[in-house]
Amino acid sequence: MKASSSELLRPSEAELKILHVLWAGKACTVRDVHDTLHATEGTGYTTALKLLQVMYGKGLVERDDSQRAHVYRAAISKEQTQKIFLVDLVQRVFDGSASKLVIHALGSHSASQEELREIRVLLNKLDKQVR
Repeated sequence: MKASSSELLRPSEAELKILHVLWAGKACTVRDVHDTLHATEGTGYTTALKLLQVMYGKGLVERDDSQRAHVYRAAISKEQTQKIFLVDLVQRVFDGSASKLVIHALGSHSASQEELREIRVLLNKLDKQVR
């Protein structure tokens, strides 16, 4: 059974931590990733290197190896990654119902006034599209 492209690009928890570093820094060497993760996670240099190599093989990162220190960039945006996880979550946990996810999220988490305003704007936009 062949995996779909979204399954191939679904990063593991450790890979997500590296992607967050890359999204924040745009382009990083293994040392940059290690230094950032080591400060919060205690990740070793060889662990960061191995994870980046695996991520390169999966297509999650791009690598510029024209210099001695390879430079890595995220090959998938934060928004694409969020969408992959969200679609999976809606399908697996909420029986394919986005409304159940939203109702549950809003019912179990206090939204700020700004978040509620953004939600209203989105709902109004979607309502106009349906009409």
